[in-house]
Amino acid sequence: MSECKIDHSHEDVSKKYQEQAAYLPEEMRPLFQQFFAEEHTQDILNQAFHLLKKYDLASEEERSERNKRLYMVLKNV
Repeated sequence: MSECKIDHSHEDVSKKYQEQAAYLPEEMRPLFQQFFAEEHTQDILNQAFHLLKKYDLASEEERSERNKRLYMVLKNV
C-alpha cells in the first residue's frame, strides 16, 4: 500500500468499514465497534482507512497481512 497524504476522518473510516465489513473476519467486528467508540490519532485513522481500502479485492495472502496489521491498530498495539 502506498503512502497517502490525505487525512481521513473518523467518519471516513466508519464508511470504509461498512463497505468492507462483509469481507472481514467475524471476530474483528467487536474490535471495530470498540474502535469507533473511542477517539484516535490522525495516524491511527489513516492506517485503519488504508488497511480497509480495497480489502475485498486483496489476495488471501494480502488479506492475511492486512488482518495482522488491523488487529494491531484495533488493539492499539
